[in-house]
Amino acid sequence: MDQITVTIPKRAEEMPASQSMIGVRGRTVSPDIVREPSRAYHLVKRVLDLMLSLCGIIALTPVFLIIAVCIKLDDGGNVLHFREIIGRHGRRFYALKFRTMRADADEYLARHPELMRKFQQNMKLEKDPRITKVGRFLRRTSLDELPQLFNVLVGQMSLVGPRIIHPSELPRYGEYARKRLAVLPGITGLWQISGRQHISYDERILLDMHYIDRRSSRLDIAILVKTLKVFIVHTGI
Repeated sequence: MDQITVTIPKRAEEMPASQSMIGVRGRTVSPDIVREPSRAYHLVKRVLDLMLSLCGIIALTPVFLIIAVCIKLDDGGNVLHFREIIGRHGRRFYALKFRTMRADADEYLARHPELMRKFQQNMKLEKDPRITKVGRFLRRTSLDELPQLFNVLVGQMSLVGPRIIHPSELPRYGEYARKRLAVLPGITGLWQISGRQHISYDERILLDMHYIDRRSSRLDIAILVKTLKVFIVHTGI
């Protein structure tokens, strides 16, 4: 996999991605799709999405039930969280996740302006006080994202792709927004195996653009293998 470098003249929260110098090995990432993969790639990718998501749902059903019970016993709230996502061609849908935050997570942020400011900078909070005890484990192991296998099964997502984003995040992509909407978002991708919350928002955009430019079956498989290795390490399987 190519080394990814990024040059950002200002802090990520101070300027949109369209004004950032985003490059891969010294080359600027184009706002247009540079290379469209073959039809065979798209066919193989969809077949793998269908087969692996279906097998995953069947095999992980006992795990789903255990997680649901743990969430209920933790605080009695809803098991699932429905996050609105903007997907391919601008279509909106709800990505499924196991709920990892307290039921009044949005209201909690509204009551704490300083936390809200930090959240809006990078769409993440370090040591987020809204995360429940069970949620902390689910996030560390990425088990909270397993219900998105259903989104993959119905064709709203892919196993590998750019990270999912809320519609309100799209303007932060600037001139790269159209390119971002050209592909299905993924459960896993370059961001998930490249530091996650430890990188800036502009660097996440870089990883999304890099994936779109370099899409291939080889890259997808490499990401899936790396994701599986990280999952095994975090869960202790």
